[in-house]
Amino acid sequence: MTGRRVVVFPSGAELGPALAQLVTSRAEKAISARGRFTLGLSGGSLVSMLSKELLALPKLDCSKWVVGFCDERRVPFDDPESTYGLYRSQLFSKVNIPDSGILTIDPSQPVAECAEDYTAKLKKAFPDDDIPIFDMLLLGMGPDGHTCSLFPDHPLLEETKMMIAPIGDSPKPPPERVTMTFPVVNSARCVTFVSTGGSKAPVLKDVLEGGEGPLFPAARVAPRNGELFWLLDGPAAASLSIPVERLDSGSKL
Repeated sequence: MTGRRVVVFPSGAELGPALAQLVTSRAEKAISARGRFTLGLSGGSLVSMLSKELLALPKLDCSKWVVGFCDERRVPFDDPESTYGLYRSQLFSKVNIPDSGILTIDPSQPVAECAEDYTAKLKKAFPDDDIPIFDMLLLGMGPDGHTCSLFPDHPLLEETKMMIAPIGDSPKPPPERVTMTFPVVNSARCVTFVSTGGSKAPVLKDVLEGGEGPLFPAARVAPRNGELFWLLDGPAAASLSIPVERLDSGSKL
């Protein structure tokens, strides 16, 4: 890992533009080096923040982007729980990303077959990699310290062979999901957590400062050869005692 940066903004209003700038700067770097930008997306509040801020950028060009999902719920795309469905309506339908550049699950399949099918899609999209190496993954973290659909005390935390795993007993509904495993997450060139709101403050302190007991899932994210960003707002960072970077509106990462 090339180092962890914990960056605190006064509020989400300042964090959002900096996130969009970070995404586009990594996109430019990847396209210059490899001819495309591979991005893994997460759901939750990240969908509306990222969509809003990317669409606010002048001359946004997504024609060389390849987008996958860090985890996805096994629900129809028109279900409000579908992460792809939300991005489709809020972002993909409004930018020039090709349909072939969006890697989606097939929610009509049983969850185990759904994970196998998505694994095959990733292998096809990353033919030169034993494990897909994404240029950037955007992650969130739940109040229980989970990230992707990797939950505390769940057997999938120890998964090393599958790159995409099925989960049929998610403690957070809906129960059936597919998720990237840590081997894929920690192979990325850049991993960026976005965490906002005071409800995240207690677990963030444990995750970032190494609390007692077993590691929270989010604390296990440590890209082997990549960057790791934690982008926080003031309320989420309220309990931290470690040194952090504090940036305001218009700041670049």
